[in-house]
Amino acid sequence: MRAKHAVPVAALCALLAAGCGDGNSPTQPEVQAITVSHFLPSHNDLRAALQDVVAEPNGGLGFEMWATILDRDGKVVDVVFSGENRGDQWPGSRVISAQKANTANAFSLDGFALSTANLFAAVQPGGSLFGLQESNPVDTRVAYAGPASNYGKANDPMIGRRIGGINVFGGGLALYSPSGTLLGGLGVSGDTSCSDHIIAWKLRFALNLDNVPNGPAGGTDNIIFTDGTLDGFEHPECFDANPDVEGEHVPIANNLPTTHPVGPEE
Repeated sequence: MRAKHAVPVAALCALLAAGCGDGNSPTQPEVQAITVSHFLPSHNDLRAALQDVVAEPNGGLGFEMWATILDRDGKVVDVVFSGENRGDQWPGSRVISAQKANTANAFSLDGFALSTANLFAAVQPGGSLFGLQESNPVDTRVAYAGPASNYGKANDPMIGRRIGGINVFGGGLALYSPSGTLLGGLGVSGDTSCSDHIIAWKLRFALNLDNVPNGPAGGTDNIIFTDGTLDGFEHPECFDANPDVEGEHVPIANNLPTTHPVGPEE
């Protein structure tokens, strides 16, 4: 049984399009006004959710993580890290997490989700999407706006701005509301790309933003490990530095649709 998540009052107002104002407003909120922000917890609660997921066995290196969420228009909504301070995880992974969020949002649709892991094979030399990773460059004015001391805080300089960027290995997922509306993207970075994908999947599940309509991996956007020749929507396996403690990423990832199934909470 999935944990229940209360829908914020603002989201209910917009969903119902009535009953939350004084009745004298010239217009009432509409469903179209719903954005990913309506479904997100506070900055601190989002960080706590990331920390909870990182503490689980996820394979890989067992490192701390960055996570970025952006809306359907590509504007960054929040940036968090799991460590005690911003230096506890790779500094470069802040922007990578934003790239992943942007990519998953940019290449997913209301009826079909693609994770960044699903793009790996097609962008290799000779692949059908070779060069995709050069198509939407990061806006460096957004990525490196200062001060750096605010990175990962509620006033991170990326928030409210379009970051751009394309990333084509695991860790980026589209976000879908419980009703199936595509709301934006989530990007996670700081470990192997396979563990990044696992952590992103679990975090999306915890946020109840995983009502994925369809995808290349049995109807989902899960990572598909190569079974020989890298093709289709496949992604290479990674490695596990300490599998007795952190677990083995291949079975963890393959079992995600069972352990953390997509779809609205029951």
